[in-house]
Amino acid sequence: MSRQLHLNAFLMSTGHHEASWRLPESNPFANTSVEHYQELARIAERGLFDSVFFADSPVLLGDVGRRPAGSLEPTVLLTAIAAVTSRIGLIATASTTYNEPYNLARRFASVDHVSGGRAGWNVVTTAGPDAARNFNLADQPAHAERYERAAEFLEVAYQLWDSWQDDAAIADKSTGVWAVNDRVVPIDHVGRYFQVRGPLNLSRSPQGHPLIVQAGSSEDGKGLAARYAEAVFTAQQTLEDAQAFYQDLKARTAALGRDPSTIKILPGIVPVIGGTVEEAQRLERELDSLIRPDYARLTLAKTLKVKPEDLPFDEQLPADLPDEDEIEGAKSRYTLIVTLARREKLTVRELIGRLGGGRGHRTFSGTPEQVADAIQDWFEAGAADGFNIMPPVLPSGLSTFVDQVIPILQSRGLFRTEYTGTTLRDHYGLARPATRAALQEATA
Repeated sequence: MSRQLHLNAFLMSTGHHEASWRLPESNPFANTSVEHYQELARIAERGLFDSVFFADSPVLLGDVGRRPAGSLEPTVLLTAIAAVTSRIGLIATASTTYNEPYNLARRFASVDHVSGGRAGWNVVTTAGPDAARNFNLADQPAHAERYERAAEFLEVAYQLWDSWQDDAAIADKSTGVWAVNDRVVPIDHVGRYFQVRGPLNLSRSPQGHPLIVQAGSSEDGKGLAARYAEAVFTAQQTLEDAQAFYQDLKARTAALGRDPSTIKILPGIVPVIGGTVEEAQRLERELDSLIRPDYARLTLAKTLKVKPEDLPFDEQLPADLPDEDEIEGAKSRYTLIVTLARREKLTVRELIGRLGGGRGHRTFSGTPEQVADAIQDWFEAGAADGFNIMPPVLPSGLSTFVDQVIPILQSRGLFRTEYTGTTLRDHYGLARPATRAALQEATA
């Protein structure tokens, strides 16, 4: 079979455009509606998407006046979605900076059991001092330290998931033995950041390890992805930048002894779809006209580490912005925004409009055929293994993509016409990992 796309539906309340909640069709309280997200997941499953994905942060983000604020804890939400779907993968974000390995290893293994092997974990280190202050810290740990902790966190999680052998639970009614004790072992991990005895208090899950996703594109982020990630969500504005990122990450993965095909790179795209180009552009203009510029400038100023008054709406970004090395938060997103503004000589007002649809992800407006062309072009040019689809308005944007774009991709042989597996690893073409103990026995 020829290479095919992997598609993930990135779900966010009323849609990725920050003003989507103001449209007449939108439910401004959808961010806390389980039924809303269940319906979105069913639409994505009808479209044969590999997975749905929820971002998350342990802090209230931005000004609550700007758009629907607050979100349901995503692993809890995934269990509700698992109950009304049967095939689509379920990916949630969780921070390695503000959690403990045992809790998260157990939580994602639980979701994997509940869903029959469809769980994925988007590993983030969480930028910004506000989150730190919710966890008894005065400020965020340094960028490099957060990634060092994340690497050890993942090592502990893998050990915990492997602390039960696949054949530990035998449930032998005749002998009265439910599980074999020596097939369930402590991990006795002692490291720089964690001391964890183990074993996990849950048997090995259907996938062995939930799928690991990573979304940081800084140097540290790419290093973590190359070592551990099986899917990478990234934001790229141009084909050239996407190709460079793709080649760099595949090379890093190979240099660590991993098969580059086992890491799937999925840039984000915000598709604004209309029956005609004019119709798509009209929807885009309508959404942009509903942006509250003052709110948007506050967020931009916070990202750029400047005062709002330093960003006059009808002027370009100031020349004396901080260097990326001075940023301890989301380094790669900072660089993307500044590069976009400088390259296209955007005023602050124009930049706010560009960011309103996808926060730095690529926005594309056009007909279904043109959207399919845009996806195919990057896919075949070595810039992506698939895409993180980020509808600007939900549910309508997702329904339109499923009903009008997916059939075009299928007719071109670029996307599946049916699910051929039952687990998220099956969808991504990844093998189920053996336990570390089993691997050691096999090589002994």
